[in-house]
Amino acid sequence: MNAKAGSLPLPEIDIEEFRKVVRTRRSIRRFTDEPIPEAVLEDCLELATLAPNSSNLQPWEFFVVRTPELKAKLAHACLGQNAAKTAAALIVVVARPDSWRAHARQALEDWPEEKLPPIVEKYYRKVAPIHYNQGPLGILGLVKKAAGLAVGMTRPVPRGPYSNCEMKIWATKSTALAAQNLMLALRAHGYDSCPMEGFDEHRVKKLINLPGKGLVTMVLAAGRRAENGVYNRQYRFDQRQMVHYL
Repeated sequence: MNAKAGSLPLPEIDIEEFRKVVRTRRSIRRFTDEPIPEAVLEDCLELATLAPNSSNLQPWEFFVVRTPELKAKLAHACLGQNAAKTAAALIVVVARPDSWRAHARQALEDWPEEKLPPIVEKYYRKVAPIHYNQGPLGILGLVKKAAGLAVGMTRPVPRGPYSNCEMKIWATKSTALAAQNLMLALRAHGYDSCPMEGFDEHRVKKLINLPGKGLVTMVLAAGRRAENGVYNRQYRFDQRQMVHYL
């Protein structure tokens, strides 16, 4: 296969190995006391940040908690769940709806090719500041929504984000994709995880010194699964109930 400019030849993929990673990923509730090697964690986090995301603005942060004292406090903030108490590491996965402006500038500074395409420069310097900026008290968002409704009567237009609330959803969607990459990467390395939504967000944010606009998407418990780490057999609803071919 011929590689396009700036890309590498695509490697052969073993679908069975990928299927094994996906099918054996479980939400593990108890872990052994085996630590996760530094190199493994770093690789998994790098793979997490390769997730697709809106406009490559990468609206996420990961706080890796391994020190015993802080981990114990964080486990308490996670309502004392077994997954949190026994994990080798707790990773707070954070969405940042407020980072888009700085990341738009950084996207231009870090452009990996010698020549910056004019369309890319235009997008980050002119389009993004309009598209993601909601203005004081959300006024600009309301103006954009009205304009979108008017123009959308005659042709397709982007619908939002039109408010600070929608910006939170925007950031969370990309961050959740990165979290899934992280969980699959851990499984591929032979480790496991448990994405937890049961936590006191106020306490979690305070423990990691997270700015007010940051959103704790999940707290991910990670480690080597214990023999009693899986509580029940996995099952899903009938695919025909969820998948629609039109």
